[in-house]
Amino acid sequence: MRHERAVVLAVILSTFFVGFGGGVVFPILPNLGAVLGISPFLVGVILSTNRFVRVVANAPAGSLVDRIGTRTPFVAGLFVEGVATLGYILAMQSALPEAWFLLARVLWGVGSALVFATAYTIAADVSTGDSRGANMGVVRGGMTLGFPAGLVLGGVVSELFSIPAAFALAAAFALFASVLAYATIPETHVSDSNASVKPWEIETSVPALTVGAVNFGLYFAYLGALFSTLVLFLATNELAVLGYGPQASSGVLMAITVIAAAGFMFGGGVLSDRLGMRVPILIAFLTVSFAGFVLLATADSVVVLVAACVLIGTGQGGTSGPLIALLADLTPDERMGRAMGTNNVLGDVGGGLGPMISLPLVETLGFASIYAACAIVPLLAGFVLLYGVYVQTGSVSPRTSIGG
Repeated sequence: MRHERAVVLAVILSTFFVGFGGGVVFPILPNLGAVLGISPFLVGVILSTNRFVRVVANAPAGSLVDRIGTRTPFVAGLFVEGVATLGYILAMQSALPEAWFLLARVLWGVGSALVFATAYTIAADVSTGDSRGANMGVVRGGMTLGFPAGLVLGGVVSELFSIPAAFALAAAFALFASVLAYATIPETHVSDSNASVKPWEIETSVPALTVGAVNFGLYFAYLGALFSTLVLFLATNELAVLGYGPQASSGVLMAITVIAAAGFMFGGGVLSDRLGMRVPILIAFLTVSFAGFVLLATADSVVVLVAACVLIGTGQGGTSGPLIALLADLTPDERMGRAMGTNNVLGDVGGGLGPMISLPLVETLGFASIYAACAIVPLLAGFVLLYGVYVQTGSVSPRTSIGG
């Protein structure tokens, strides 16, 4: 138990520190567009590049884990993210800053694919059925909180000192994370080196596709639709948080959802461990997410909007730990890396398609219709979850002792 906690803590700290680099660009890069001569469209491409790269890199990263283990890809992924953050500094000094920023985001996408594939696999490897949900929740929480911490770091340090100073500090934390992981993370994933694991192989088992489909829907509605339309919703309805304009108000509301999500990531996992079943907890939090989007579709005041964001964040966070724990419960240990790759691919596709579909439709259908449609997503995810689990186990709510 002590070994398990030490490894999980090392994963949490490593992913938290490296997460600074993921968030640091968002309060800085949009404002740099005019200063460095980067068009708004290209700024958007730069910010999204890491996610598109990860869609391609997730499956090979998962296969790599099953072939060579978790330790080397985890440490390497953290180091690559640190180098990518250093690339932001080079971009500031370059005559072609957009090229350097783009390259840095490509590297960040490759590094984060390795980190995402390994972090949960490490937690699954050292966990048992009665601790897996809690461990998955805290690992996800550590990965999530690093991003808003980077938002604050980027904004405050760049304001008080300079933009390169903010990038340098984020890079230092990221490189420290790789050193910390190298010193503390043991090899946890015993694999068959003679097994023929192809880099492009994607896990297509029922548990991987079921959990991945749920992840797709949640990311589509949460990161895709909500985060991409919130600032427009505030501007259109002339709503303000603490007197701020639409951009600052949307930032506050997104922070509220992230904080609510982080708070319940651990709680959802713990509840599923104590109950000995994941599905009832998942259905409960999917219902909370549904209620949040229904409230958002009818929001006509800041108070209602805040309540909706809290519910949506709670639903999103509460599903995270039990969902990945369920995947680990139902997946053989030697295929967990590929299963995580499938889950990450579908989540990133959902998060990427969300803005592409919701933003154009908002102009024609309106915000209420889009948010009401998003409310249906967690309900559909619940049906997919129940069906997939039943097909795999013969029960809609298996005990945590089933599977790995």
